[in-house]
Amino acid sequence: MADFLDERVRDDDIVVSPDGTGTETSGALSNDTFARLSPAGRLAVLAQNVPGPLVFTTSFGLEDQALTHLIAGSGIACRFATLDTGRLFPETHAVWAETEQRYGIRVAAFHPRAAALATLVREQGINGFYDSQQARRACCAVRKLEPLDRALAGAAAWLTGLRADQSDTRRNADFIAWDPARRLLKVNPLLDWSREQVAALVRDARVPYNALHDRGFLSIGCAPCTRAVAPGEPERAGRWWWEQDQARECGLHVGPDGRLARARKTA
Repeated sequence: MADFLDERVRDDDIVVSPDGTGTETSGALSNDTFARLSPAGRLAVLAQNVPGPLVFTTSFGLEDQALTHLIAGSGIACRFATLDTGRLFPETHAVWAETEQRYGIRVAAFHPRAAALATLVREQGINGFYDSQQARRACCAVRKLEPLDRALAGAAAWLTGLRADQSDTRRNADFIAWDPARRLLKVNPLLDWSREQVAALVRDARVPYNALHDRGFLSIGCAPCTRAVAPGEPERAGRWWWEQDQARECGLHVGPDGRLARARKTA
């Protein structure tokens, strides 16, 4: 386990939905259990104890590619989905195609609603997200958040490539938590992995990866909103770099109050 996780108290509450699940299942789906398992072990426990569809949303970054490799190798039933915002890098589309070919999968694309996107561009201009944080969040809402809701429709668990050491705001994330807004389990199988561990897996297993990583892009999103980072800069410094606050989030991983916080769970 990474050192930073040893320095704080883990919440080992059993994670169950308010609907209730069996005791055996509930005990397996806990942060305490997941902290003792490898990412592959977490996937196996999840598949064995969640009686509904698993969906992994990938943006084809380094962590997501590593998790795709682990999911494909595990043989568990899991749907792959991505949010094609209309502003992705060509390199992202290239690794998308390479990933599908390598693993024999299809990654379902969820695009912004045409009417909502037309309204957004009409009201704020094609690059209006540079004007204010409010405008940028409005763009993310149309291009990412609404498509995400469709990608997760009917899912029992949502898998992500989120890592705790990506940013200060992500250090308090859980391996597994109940998402009350979407009414599903949110699972972060790589939460305690470092970037070095992820990179080693990608290198050793020859996992396809985005060519932008070789050009200093550590975190890759939409092309207008992502830049390479300088040596010593935080991993997510290249995302929405023109904004002064350090909470580099688009809203996918934050709660209704706009903060990336740990969900409260009911036993």
